[in-house]
Amino acid sequence: MLELQLSLFKKLKSFKRKGKNKASSKSTKRIQGDKAEALACSYLQKHSLILLEKNFTTRTGEVDLIMSDKNDADTLIFIEVRYRKNQDFGGAAASVTPKKQQRIIKAALAYLQQNAPQSSMRFDVVAVEGDNGNISIDWIKSAFDGF
Repeated sequence: MLELQLSLFKKLKSFKRKGKNKASSKSTKRIQGDKAEALACSYLQKHSLILLEKNFTTRTGEVDLIMSDKNDADTLIFIEVRYRKNQDFGGAAASVTPKKQQRIIKAALAYLQQNAPQSSMRFDVVAVEGDNGNISIDWIKSAFDGF
């Protein structure tokens, strides 16, 4: 009887450990988001943009990519990257709601205040859609206004 209890205790302890490790790993959505951001960053760099910062976060919001244009160094470009497997429910670009835009704007203003107060800004969206090697990228320049 004691052996059975000890065996069950070890299994329970093992189960708890496995659950703990699983919870600390990245979610599938976060991994897909990271891949979409890397793909978007590479795409934009091939189109004359220079990466300044990734995932700039404040308590009021986050900006996925902050870049500048080789041809216009005075303008900072704040980029929201959205990934959707398909266009159900409006697709990736449609998922940037007015509430999300406000969070991005607040984070962008914080970045400007800390790093480049004299710069002008632009808000772009990169919509990444598709799956299994059939990916499309739609770069929407000046997707929304900051003011």
